[in-house]
Amino acid sequence: MGTGLGTGRPARPAGTVDSVSADPARNLASQPARGHRTSAVEVRRSARRRQTVSAYRDGDRTVVLIPARMSAAEEQRWVAVMLEKLAAQESRRMPGDDELAARAERLSEQYLTGRAVPDTVRWVTNQNSRWGSCTPSEGSIRLSHRLQGMPEYVIDYVLLHELAHLLVPGHGPAFWKLLECYPRTERARGFLEGVVAADRLPHAPGGREGPGIGDGRDTRGDREGRESREGHEVRGE
Repeated sequence: MGTGLGTGRPARPAGTVDSVSADPARNLASQPARGHRTSAVEVRRSARRRQTVSAYRDGDRTVVLIPARMSAAEEQRWVAVMLEKLAAQESRRMPGDDELAARAERLSEQYLTGRAVPDTVRWVTNQNSRWGSCTPSEGSIRLSHRLQGMPEYVIDYVLLHELAHLLVPGHGPAFWKLLECYPRTERARGFLEGVVAADRLPHAPGGREGPGIGDGRDTRGDREGRESREGHEVRGE
C-alpha cells in the first residue's frame, strides 16, 4: 500500500535573487555548463525594464525577462548568462538521495522518537501529481523532484508526512496526531494548498486531507500531472 501528497504549481517562484544593473558590457557571455538541464527558452521583452534581466523555470520552459531595447546579440548573451545562473542556483539547492535519507533520519529522531525507519528515501522524476509517496510494505519513501527549490520546512513536512505513514496508514486522527509535533505543519500545508490553488486544479482540497493527499493507493505508477513551476528564479547581475 502507498500514500502520497498531491502536487501543483506555485503562484510565484521561490528563491529570488536581488536584481542589479544589467549592463552587458560588464558581463562575460557564458554557455550552460555540461550536464545542466536543458529546456525550451521563452524570451519576454518589457518596456518597463530598463537595466534588469531575470529568469525562472516554468514547467519545462525557462522564461527570460529582458528590457525591450535590448539588441538581438545582447539577448543571446543574456539568455546564456541566465541559464548558467539558474543551473548554478539549482545545483546548490538540490540535495541528493543520500542527503535526503539523512534528513529523513534526523526528522524521525527529532519528531517521531526514531520509530520511523525507511529502507529507502529518494527523489523521483516520474511523480508529478504527488509531492511524496510511501509504500510501508517496502519501507520506501519517494519525493517528487518538483519539491526541489521549495522552502526547507515544506520539504521537511512532506518527509515527515511520509515517515508517519510508516507508523500509521491512512489519514485518521492517530496519523495527524503524529504530525502535531512538527511546529510548521499548518504553515507547510498552507503553502502546498496555495500551490494547488495557483495551478487552478478542478478539485478543492477538503478537511484534514490537504491538497491531493493519497488514501492508501500505491502511487509508484502515478500518471503525469500538470506541469508545475519549479520555483527557481534568478536575476541578472
